[in-house]
Amino acid sequence: MNGTSFQSDIRYWLKQENTVNHLMFVNIAVFVVLGILYLLAFLRLDVAAVIHAFILHNLQLNIYNNELLYKPWGLLTYMFVHTGIFHIFFNMLNLYWFGNMFRSTLGNKRVLPLYLLSGIIGALVYILFYYALPGNSTLGGPMIGASAAVMCFLVASATLMPNVEIGLLFLGHIRLKWVAVGVIIIDIIAIPGGNVGGILAHLGGAAFGYAYVRVLQNNGTDLCAPLISLFEKISGLFSRQPRPRKFKPKKSPLRVVRNAEPSHASKLDQLLDKINEKGYNSLTSDEKQWLKKYSDEK
Repeated sequence: MNGTSFQSDIRYWLKQENTVNHLMFVNIAVFVVLGILYLLAFLRLDVAAVIHAFILHNLQLNIYNNELLYKPWGLLTYMFVHTGIFHIFFNMLNLYWFGNMFRSTLGNKRVLPLYLLSGIIGALVYILFYYALPGNSTLGGPMIGASAAVMCFLVASATLMPNVEIGLLFLGHIRLKWVAVGVIIIDIIAIPGGNVGGILAHLGGAAFGYAYVRVLQNNGTDLCAPLISLFEKISGLFSRQPRPRKFKPKKSPLRVVRNAEPSHASKLDQLLDKINEKGYNSLTSDEKQWLKKYSDEK
């Protein structure tokens, strides 16, 4: 693999309107930077050790001695930090699977808000138990990782499409709802074994994923709507709108066809863009029928 090809692949990956890809890229980039610094520190480069400790301490969630009060950004940054290869591998693998399942159903614009909100909810659950159970030796340590957000996407996807089957190694095909239930049970059973704070965050993210979908289904309230609106406004500030060009009709002996139907390719592009932005469920019954007919023809 040459450098040019690798850079092209990265650019293509980032240019896709897929927020799951972008979240994975940020998580992996932070992991690589911290990993390189840790390696240099292991090789006795003192400057690298200092930088690594400084970055990690300022990105992770620290609540011991009320440290969160003067480093509140930890509520956001902790969910982008991983220090173990298996930790980031399984988190990113599950984010890719379940994040894209969620995205394909409810649209791309909800991915980042749900990731952030579920991570914050998971952290708040951890903080609540820390102050509710003072003196508990299993609580109070720093917290990192995207596990709360990943659990949220798993449970949200299972709530949206409970009977979808996925293939698991050694277990065969299992319905998504049972995968979610199994993971939650494993987390609860693992509480006495340690990592209590992380497990509490997982359960908080899972609960928010379930609540988010149920509220959206029952009364149409989107708990991510404020963040979606905020991000759209921010995006609008940085997007360059091209100036409208003046249209000058050309003289032609050909007759003008009014209200012409768009081509199949053009209509397909419009529907795919709509699915990417708002999810498959945003299509009307006529649009779904047209898409099915087009797929059958192909």
